[in-house]
Amino acid sequence: MSMHSAIPQGRSLPDYARDLVRMHEAVIGGSRPPLAPRPLVSRSWTRMLGMGLAVQGGNPRVSVTEEEIAHRRNASPMRSAVREFIQIFAANPDASHMLLVVADADGVILWRAGASSVRRRADALGFTEGAVWTEAQVGTNAIGTALAEVAPVELLSGEHFEQDQHAWYCTACPVHDPRTGDLLGIIDISGPALTLHPAIGALAETGRRLMEVQIWRCHQEHLERLRRSAEPLLAATSGPALVVDDHGWVAHSSGVAVGARIPAPAARQTLAVPGYGACLPERLPNGWLVRPFSRGRQVLLELDLSGTPSLQVQAGDTGWRRLITKRHAEILALLHRAGPAGMSAEALSQALFGDAGHLVAARAEVSRLRRQLGGIVATRPYRLTDGVQLTLTQNAHRGS
Repeated sequence: MSMHSAIPQGRSLPDYARDLVRMHEAVIGGSRPPLAPRPLVSRSWTRMLGMGLAVQGGNPRVSVTEEEIAHRRNASPMRSAVREFIQIFAANPDASHMLLVVADADGVILWRAGASSVRRRADALGFTEGAVWTEAQVGTNAIGTALAEVAPVELLSGEHFEQDQHAWYCTACPVHDPRTGDLLGIIDISGPALTLHPAIGALAETGRRLMEVQIWRCHQEHLERLRRSAEPLLAATSGPALVVDDHGWVAHSSGVAVGARIPAPAARQTLAVPGYGACLPERLPNGWLVRPFSRGRQVLLELDLSGTPSLQVQAGDTGWRRLITKRHAEILALLHRAGPAGMSAEALSQALFGDAGHLVAARAEVSRLRRQLGGIVATRPYRLTDGVQLTLTQNAHRGS
């Protein structure tokens, strides 16, 4: 989505900024404004009035600790591109009038760069590293409003809800993870209101593109390093095999095409991979080797109902036991009896609750079971995953 300039074409910046301040005074005061707020601004002001924020300022600022800032920086995929964009920003001829801010998806300011004179003015507003600049904390502003709208935002002078921010413009672009589409944070460029220039929106958009391209490049380089480190093991591996990172992104695939990502592996947890069946991930440095179980290395389950339900899992030389709920034990027993044909959500609801009208509850229980035990249970229909064999023990002396 492209940036819409806060200045109508052909309008004088100083005159328009004064009109926006008058508009703010009129709308908040309940009189007829000289011009109507833009829909974006109107929506935000409605949210602010509903929250009870003070127009005159004085809304309490919230900040995280320096330790939390460091933690969030380290965890942010944007960190690899921030330094490069700061250099691009500093090379801009008008950088002495601008402040660059990068916030995360919670509105926490993680990085800030700009001339000392602009930083001092920002300090007076609490516009500092570690500060939370969501709408709920500081009213209508480009960072918080871009988070709320999930869209680029440019605000000028009286379009800010707090009067203390009327001396500023702010231009913000959301940054998304190119791998997942998740919102990662916001790039914001701010400065004195009367220094706003149409090129500032393009500069913020450049930062967004740079960060998203850099995140994708780092992702591809990480997968390539993982693939190379696994080459000796892959050379000695026959049959289908995957090499994936900790989040399930595929660095290498042989035997079956599985797409770009599988469910994230976890230690001692079976994984159901389409085309592979049941797998037990094997730890690699910075990733996992995922192979289907051969007929001699199937996943063997023993569901013990003789006391508190428990499940013994044996996969090759690896095994573990964990307690499970009575409901999860009931589901596993039902799927065991259903065999390869499995059960529809309706049939499972009927078996668990006595009627087919509890589809949401039945699906939720299976979802929780899969989160606890990994890919032991397959879906559509619900059934034990291929390669999984279950033995049901009712007491110490009898099994079925």
